Amino acid sequence: MIACSQPLAASAGQAILAKGGNAADAAIAVAAALNVTEPGSTGIGGDMFCLFYESKTGKVRGLNGSGRSPMNLTLDIARRNLEISPGQSGNIPLNSVLAVTTPGAAAGWVDTLGWFGSGKLSLAEVLEPAVSLAEDGFPVSEISARLWQENEQSLREASSNFRELLKPDTRAKDGVRAPLAGEIMTNPSLARTFRTLATQGKDGFYRGAVADAIVKAVEDRGGLLSHADLVYHVHMGTAETDPVRVQFNGNVDVWEHPPNGQGLVALMALKLLEELERTEQLASFASLRHNSADYIHALIEIFRIAFADGTWWIGDPTFSKTPELLSEAYIAERARHFSPTQASDTMTHGSPAFNSCDTVYFAVVDKDGNAASVVNSNYHGFGTGIIPRGCGFTLQSRGANFTLVPGHPNVLAPGKRPYHTIIPAIATNPDDGSLHTVFGIMGGFMQPQGHVQLLINMLVFGMDAQKALDAPRVCIGPMGHFGSASVYDRTVYIEEGVDMLVVEELRRRGHVVRMMHGWDREVFGRGQVIRAVHGEGGQTVLEGGSDFRADGMALPA
Repeated sequence: MIACSQPLAASAGQAILAKGGNAADAAIAVAAALNVTEPGSTGIGGDMFCLFYESKTGKVRGLNGSGRSPMNLTLDIARRNLEISPGQSGNIPLNSVLAVTTPGAAAGWVDTLGWFGSGKLSLAEVLEPAVSLAEDGFPVSEISARLWQENEQSLREASSNFRELLKPDTRAKDGVRAPLAGEIMTNPSLARTFRTLATQGKDGFYRGAVADAIVKAVEDRGGLLSHADLVYHVHMGTAETDPVRVQFNGNVDVWEHPPNGQGLVALMALKLLEELERTEQLASFASLRHNSADYIHALIEIFRIAFADGTWWIGDPTFSKTPELLSEAYIAERARHFSPTQASDTMTHGSPAFNSCDTVYFAVVDKDGNAASVVNSNYHGFGTGIIPRGCGFTLQSRGANFTLVPGHPNVLAPGKRPYHTIIPAIATNPDDGSLHTVFGIMGGFMQPQGHVQLLINMLVFGMDAQKALDAPRVCIGPMGHFGSASVYDRTVYIEEGVDMLVVEELRRRGHVVRMMHGWDREVFGRGQVIRAVHGEGGQTVLEGGSDFRADGMALPA
């Protein structure tokens, strides 16, 4: 089964499974096809993370395909270029060329196949469905078209090569425009990039013509990403990681990526919830009505505590060690900040040892029970919108997640990976290590909040995969910019469908609530779920769900 945000991408993965590929092979086919069909969310100019479940061993392995900041970009240079005064906090704007970090996705795709793939299919075979979509054309889906239209002007402003990602139209400004839903779009430049990667491997992206185009596009905007940065990523880029695990609800192990990913935020929230139940500061969630005032209040407060720690302590572990945020003693200490009746004041981080939705998440389970949980992202929309000439993709804006505050664990430094929002997840059964659920909800800082709500919907309230995705969500935020007060904004976003009496009660408790309707609900992310239902006699049935907030589907293969 494949669950992703574009049906054509799901079909691409299905074709690879039909050829004998495994979950990892199909996942890269899906990633590439999503780059073609949903470039306003993802692409080869961004980063990717993967969790891979091996059915034979029951082991969950992690792959961190995130890129680093340019070696020549220092904190002083960034602050000076952005005109940030001494003593003033700050961050890199999302549309700044300084937000460009080395794209990690290309190397991550190659390494995903090398580490987890079946070995039966070449990279060229895996990328062929995406190449065909890019060359032959595809009908643009509704939500993807809207993202394209919202970002048309920013693409024009960001890059002189904007025509590569817009649709020819002699009646339009400059002869191009964003496509409408249902119109056929092609991207022959991206197809050439994929073919180059397929034939030359990592060197086809990080060296040669593609690398030259990346460096020139950045240099033309005054950025500092160099050929040396790209070559360095060939040797040091993708990292195999040890996923972090907590047991939740007594019957499932939840696996997340370690830093520089924000998976710890989700795991902290789950452990805080159980600590509040254990100490009777909170009634059991099972006894609460779903999306009641008590339930939503508890979620808000738990997320605030977890994010206060996560947005301070999480960064590149090679530069600063992340303290043990999941220890029983520390969770107990942080849980004491919870009030069951009142909204907390601005939350600050503890010391344990001393919302836009522009990403894609997808899940794949193959016939042997292997599973791939993957996020691939430009970070914000089309990223920086900078398009390397003749390449057909944009460069990500992930560097905007660095803080420019000296002494912060996530402060910008040369060759450093920033705090990363993208976090695929997997759940397994503790008794035998069998697969339980492959899941994720994309959308910046919504992701750990979505993980927690999705798990609770399924494990506590007994919802099936689709109903768990469809249920109205809550999001605290905005959590968009480090080094600024907006990280700790008290606004709580509530999705339409929650009872207005509940909303009024939350306001009475001191929460600043904003109801989100229609298209504005993109702040709540878009998720995918594949759940393994183990029946008697050893039979396993896959149950899939695909978020109605996206254009996708769960497709049996």
